[in-house]
Amino acid sequence: MGIMKTYVLWLTLCLSLVISTLGNPAIAPPAQPCLAPVQWEGRTVVYDHSTGRNTRASMSYDGQNQQIRVLEQKRGHVPCKKYFEYIYLFQSGVMFQIEQVTKQCSKLALTQAWDPFDIPSNSTFEDQNFIGGPGDMIEVQEWSDRKPARQNEAWLGVYTVKDCYPVQETYTRNSSVTTSTRFFDLELGIGDPSVFIPPPTCQSAHPERMTSDC
Repeated sequence: MGIMKTYVLWLTLCLSLVISTLGNPAIAPPAQPCLAPVQWEGRTVVYDHSTGRNTRASMSYDGQNQQIRVLEQKRGHVPCKKYFEYIYLFQSGVMFQIEQVTKQCSKLALTQAWDPFDIPSNSTFEDQNFIGGPGDMIEVQEWSDRKPARQNEAWLGVYTVKDCYPVQETYTRNSSVTTSTRFFDLELGIGDPSVFIPPPTCQSAHPERMTSDC
């Protein structure tokens, strides 16, 4: 009887080890990154690591036509602070900055190339995990532009596994300029395509960028 109990205990331990192993498998890198949606609307928070400033905004993103509209959100009453709307038209190479109250407008040339919110096909898979605690079940993947010959990445993107929505992107353009963008409440499609059309005041736009201080 003692031998039988020992055998049963040994078998139970083996089964527990197998179940534990199957329940926590190593995550194999995906063959290709998921495809992010090309048109969506939602909210963003951009954190500038050099200034310590967070900028909250509503965003309309149209990757199909390479245009973005950003509407800064007012957070309480801040005396002598201006809030702007930005319309980025990459195919035309221009950006409009519109003061939300007066509608005063500036028109500036875009110096950076179109950079969509997606995961480039040559990205490096970093990790896959769940956001939050038990029961949240929001699974995400982390990708970067890290290459074997370079120690640190200049871009890190976090995207949901289910629908490939952006969760966070971090850019390091040099040792002193790093920005992180977080994304919230995304919905597919563009509710009002006219948000990409500058207001009439932009017909007499100024060529200088406006500052947020009075």
